[in-house]
Amino acid sequence: MRRNVVRVVEKPWGRELWLVVEGEYAGKILEVRKGCRISLQYHERKKESMYVLEGRLKLVVDGREELLGVGDCVTIEPEEVHRLEALVDSRVVEVSTPQVEDVVRLEDDYGR
Repeated sequence: MRRNVVRVVEKPWGRELWLVVEGEYAGKILEVRKGCRISLQYHERKKESMYVLEGRLKLVVDGREELLGVGDCVTIEPEEVHRLEALVDSRVVEVSTPQVEDVVRLEDDYGR
């Protein structure tokens, strides 16, 4: 057994709690503040699944909008353009393939 240390990464929209990065997968919790949204982005190779722990969010995938609430789970495939926006303070579990640097930002409210 190996103990992991949670790494907290502050973001302009909230923060990420990194739980694990392994050769096969990565896991984190996104905490997105009400009214904030992540970059409009896609991944060339990374596939990610998200599960809503708390809150309500608007998810945009390839121009389609969907509302997500507690218990909803979605999978984002590589090349799908997507963005999350929190309608209330929200927490989302994200488990992905390990390509954590594979982010192509198309739009960003915070100039990144």
